[in-house]
Amino acid sequence: MTAVEMNREGDVAVLLINNPPVNALSHAVRMGLKLGLEFADGSGAKAVVIAGQGGTFIAGADIKEFGQPPKEPGLGDVIDLIEACSIPVVAAIEGNTLGGGLEVALGCHYRIANVKARVGLPEVTLGILPGAGGTQRLPRLIDAPEALAMITSGAPIDGRKAKAIGLVDEIIEGNCVEAAIAYAHSIADKPFDDRRLSKRELSLSKVISLQFEGVDAQIIKRARGAIAPLKAAECVKAAYTLPYPEGIAKERETFIELVASDQSKALRHIFFAERAAAKAPSDVSGTPRDVASVGIIGGGTMGGGIAMTFADAGIPVTIIEMSDEASKRGIAMMEKNWQRSAARGRISEKDVETRMALVTGSTSYDSLKDADLIIEAVFETMAIKKDVFGKIDAVAKPGAVLASNTSYLDINEIAASTSRPRDVLGMHYFSPANIMRLLEIVRTDETADDALLTALAIAKRTRKNAVVAGVCHGFIGNRMLTPYARQAGLLLLEGASPEQVDSALTKFGFAMGVFSVGDLAGLDIGYKSRKDRQLEPHEVRVSLIADRLVEAGHLGQKSGSGYYLYDKETRARSENPAATDIINAVREELGITPRAIDENEIIQRTQFALINEGAHILAEGIAQRSSDIDVVYNHGYAYPRWRGGPMHYGDSVGLKIVADAVVKFAEGDGALFWKPAPLLLELAENKMTFSEHDRHNQ
Repeated sequence: MTAVEMNREGDVAVLLINNPPVNALSHAVRMGLKLGLEFADGSGAKAVVIAGQGGTFIAGADIKEFGQPPKEPGLGDVIDLIEACSIPVVAAIEGNTLGGGLEVALGCHYRIANVKARVGLPEVTLGILPGAGGTQRLPRLIDAPEALAMITSGAPIDGRKAKAIGLVDEIIEGNCVEAAIAYAHSIADKPFDDRRLSKRELSLSKVISLQFEGVDAQIIKRARGAIAPLKAAECVKAAYTLPYPEGIAKERETFIELVASDQSKALRHIFFAERAAAKAPSDVSGTPRDVASVGIIGGGTMGGGIAMTFADAGIPVTIIEMSDEASKRGIAMMEKNWQRSAARGRISEKDVETRMALVTGSTSYDSLKDADLIIEAVFETMAIKKDVFGKIDAVAKPGAVLASNTSYLDINEIAASTSRPRDVLGMHYFSPANIMRLLEIVRTDETADDALLTALAIAKRTRKNAVVAGVCHGFIGNRMLTPYARQAGLLLLEGASPEQVDSALTKFGFAMGVFSVGDLAGLDIGYKSRKDRQLEPHEVRVSLIADRLVEAGHLGQKSGSGYYLYDKETRARSENPAATDIINAVREELGITPRAIDENEIIQRTQFALINEGAHILAEGIAQRSSDIDVVYNHGYAYPRWRGGPMHYGDSVGLKIVADAVVKFAEGDGALFWKPAPLLLELAENKMTFSEHDRHNQ
């Protein structure tokens, strides 16, 4: 099999890329395109079509070549050959046409796309930018704001949007390759020199300058400390201020600078971490069970979101509620959410109808007798969970996978309460479940291999980032959240303000600080959880401020006040004088004299708490690898992606620095809150990283 097949359709030479599964731009593909172009240019053909086998044009770079020494021809050289071809070249765009794939299409003189194609330049998500002319050619084809949006966000667009903004010449719904060949015949004898994008001259008009100014603020806000989007914007602007060769030189220089940056290393780390996490553990074998239909117990916010996830993937779902009224209310909320997406243009009205047709409401557990997967999403109380699983156990067919959406509870105990513990596991979704990408799959002591493989397969089918976890209180994410939130609470007691802590965390890269998140979720939720548990005296001490806020009616955004005050109309926040009074009163009650706390201490205590607990989790086997922990925190807790996750952040800081700080924090009364992880101390002593530990233990 050759990576690029050369065929003739009359006067049109067809270069068909055949590098399954996604026609990635491997060295063989680049060389095949170079040879194919040279052959077509001298063969008497009047036009060339570049297309891909298997319904995909070119999905992007070959990840197997990441970090390898470059091999000639480089992608930029191949694209230059395409653009310089003496006969017109047509790209047949379908499937995922991303990164270098879109840059190849930009080097072509014409572009035909399937309406369902997804095109984009996602390089900024890896901390780099398009490095084969994308920042210079795209602005020469479409308007400045559109080019900036595509390049600095990395978000793909579909064929219809591509046609609307002028990125492609035609869109079709049928066979894209056949359409491109027909189009190539129609333009074969027409002049096309003006279609060479590198030859188009741009100038920075007042209008375009204003457009740049309008977009710049959005880019900075969205980047939240990431440097690649800002550097990419500079290169796009260079297309308007520099001749093409100089613009390309700037793009190449910036690309090399970004590849070597810590941010790009972190983003590449999480890219590969997501792929590693999705794989089954090494001790698991077999094949997943078939899942044709799903049952959900509970149609509230969480259960409804989970049901939407399955309907979005085309899987029929039955929701069990306690009453017809509750069932109708839950399904109505799902429809409202889909209608909201349709109003924003994310899905069509037909999509709403299709999804609604896949959802059935019921009050009878008997409705689940044919379900292949049943997920419980009821109150976070063990007695209620066991009661629900008893009812599921009585009606579910043999071989059905039974899952709990619990956030904290012992799934071993839940599984043991059934007659089929091998079929039971945890599927911990994060709210809102239809939007959040993380799915913690919790493997019990008894979970069968094929049940675990089924959950992993379902995660992929429903476009979730799966991470396999072991059983412990809070699993990976919520277990680590406890010491993180505890340190924030202690910082508040010791002298920091909510604004100071949140500001440090947002500067670090989080979308929201810990106290803003608390107000958003509702402070009464944590309050109720604490009242249901027997807390140690030092734990009660940490939560006193939060408890007093709730008892005074400050529940967060829902009540208009929490740690902050919220404007009724805009939801804009400001200092809450009542919260300040409560904080001062609690400090006085506990005999604490507030001290000055700097930003560095806030970051160290919150982030090192995550790293230390992560090391405990890793040593206990709750997580398979440290990179899995990073995936959990990226997708479940909005950890700044460009930092790679807490464990990668620890590696980048240096585990000796982290370990020494944790040992110091554990001195005196700190021993109540800090237990230095033996694995962290061992790695620091041996000058190893978590990443090296992962490699040594695979």
